[in-house]
Amino acid sequence: MSARVLAPALAVPLLVAGCATKDGGRPPVTAPPMRLVAYDGCSDLLDGLREATAKQVTPYGLGALTVEKSDAQGAVPPGAAARAEQAAPSGPPPEHSRTNAHEADADEPDQVKTDGRRIVTVAQGRLNVIDPATRKVVHKLALPGSGSTGGDPRLLLHGDRVLVLSDEFPQFGAARPLYGPARQLTRLTLVDLSGTPKVVGSMTGDAAYVDARQTGATARVVIRSTPTIEFPSLPHGRGAEQQAVERNRAIVRKAPLSAWLPSFQVGNGSKTTVPCDRVSHAAGATGTSVLTVLTLDLTRPLGDPDPVSVAAEGQTVYATGRALYVTGTPPRPLIWNGRPQQAQPDERTDIHMFSLPGTGRPRYEASGSVPGGLLNQYSMSDDGTHLRVATTSGNAVPGATGGRSQSAVRVLRRDGSALKTVGTIDGLGKGERIYSVRFLGTAAYVVTFRQTDPLYVVDLKDPAKPRVTGELKINGYSAYLHPTAPGRLLGVGQDADSQGRVKGTQVSLFDVSAAPRRVGVHHLPRTGSDAEFDPHAFLYWPKTGLTVLPVRGHTTGDGTARALVLKIDGDAVRRVGEIAHPGRQDSITRSLMVGDTLWTFSPDGARATETTTGTVRAGTWLAY
Repeated sequence: MSARVLAPALAVPLLVAGCATKDGGRPPVTAPPMRLVAYDGCSDLLDGLREATAKQVTPYGLGALTVEKSDAQGAVPPGAAARAEQAAPSGPPPEHSRTNAHEADADEPDQVKTDGRRIVTVAQGRLNVIDPATRKVVHKLALPGSGSTGGDPRLLLHGDRVLVLSDEFPQFGAARPLYGPARQLTRLTLVDLSGTPKVVGSMTGDAAYVDARQTGATARVVIRSTPTIEFPSLPHGRGAEQQAVERNRAIVRKAPLSAWLPSFQVGNGSKTTVPCDRVSHAAGATGTSVLTVLTLDLTRPLGDPDPVSVAAEGQTVYATGRALYVTGTPPRPLIWNGRPQQAQPDERTDIHMFSLPGTGRPRYEASGSVPGGLLNQYSMSDDGTHLRVATTSGNAVPGATGGRSQSAVRVLRRDGSALKTVGTIDGLGKGERIYSVRFLGTAAYVVTFRQTDPLYVVDLKDPAKPRVTGELKINGYSAYLHPTAPGRLLGVGQDADSQGRVKGTQVSLFDVSAAPRRVGVHHLPRTGSDAEFDPHAFLYWPKTGLTVLPVRGHTTGDGTARALVLKIDGDAVRRVGEIAHPGRQDSITRSLMVGDTLWTFSPDGARATETTTGTVRAGTWLAY
């Protein structure tokens, strides 16, 4: 298989230009070279995908017995909770909060959006529009495909347009063989809100939704497709497994290109797929996953999504207004008949970087690889020159009481088409795993946990020589970190005893202006919060210091979900009150501010509560 190189650099090893360690100078484990190349055409593309995929089959087909990476990124920490037409008024809208996004210039999809004049939510398969001035649900719109939605739809809002992003799971047909996978669908629905809401565009793609980001009116949607190849059931008899492997490889080598590349159908009936010249592949790609980035202008009808694809693994998306990163962990060796078919490779995270040229489609720029696994997108930060990445390597299984795990912060810089490591600090939290990360300016704050919570402060002023400048150990952990004021960091997580057993929600205020110290704390025993693993569930309103997070599992024992309202006042964390929605098991999932009104949201409705007095009172309830 021939290939032409997208950029001048070929397989460039990730050399460590400057390394610092906490354990006597032991050099970090280096990740293998990583690069992206383009295929020479559709024939070359199909040959490459077939051969890469054929190496992954088992007697049962693809993926049936693949050993997946334990999900250290996105793993729910122990103790966490389960989870009228209106004329636009003149003048500026009221002050309002926005979705709690990682980067200010890259908005993220969420269940609730507001521009201050309207609140848009999605629940029970319907789009709900709330007038915050009259506190009424003024419009409801049934969304297409809502009956087969696999997860909670998410929204992106721009002006009078809202884009609804949702998953769909086609049901297995009666004639489908046992081991023939059904591909997920991603449905995009564009709704006009200028009058009575109406659907003005729709698009479906036969791939799974991964994530999206929005800058201005431009949305980039990342989807992931896996081969739709049907395999017959396992034959019987001596040597059946090996025969099945050879048979399945032959099936893969006859599969059409459409088995790998997603197609897109627009509401007007037109259908398109990814052009072959827009598909690249990572060195060592397995062929079992293709990532595609779509570019959509929310001010225009949904038409050609301008796709660009990479044959690579991808689970985590991080973006700024200038660049988009998709990271993935290669699949672990296949196991069948109780035996691994390949040697266990070292865990690593591959990183693919795309620049975002205005409103145009993303352009591949570079790729690289680092040892270990990411927790989530907050484990990455682009400062405009360098990409900073925090990972855990080794035995990082949640709840593990031992092992050889450790964490590291690495600084990468683009060199041609390669992301090269230029500085490393490792040896953080030996025997533990990362529970939260926050990069702020030239500092990284990393929390690891097993029995106590070490909060590490890493100085990144010299990218080639990162160094630990502070460490604080307390019982429990912070699963989400949020900046409040200069030199102050708020942590949401779990309290724990000296043995590491979690005891309930813990909100800690840290002074990190010098040596880190905890200056304020609030405990809510025997509870957990969605904010521990979903930052969108967290609200901090800088104007007043109001802080809101959903909690579940109260000491009352009724399981009722509530929103805990706190106030960050100097070095104090003060309880203001709690807000409950009707229903014993009704889960409060989001909160936002419009003016002085705190809005809380659950699948059944919303509540508006005044906060001007510094207390919370019974507010207006709006049922969907």
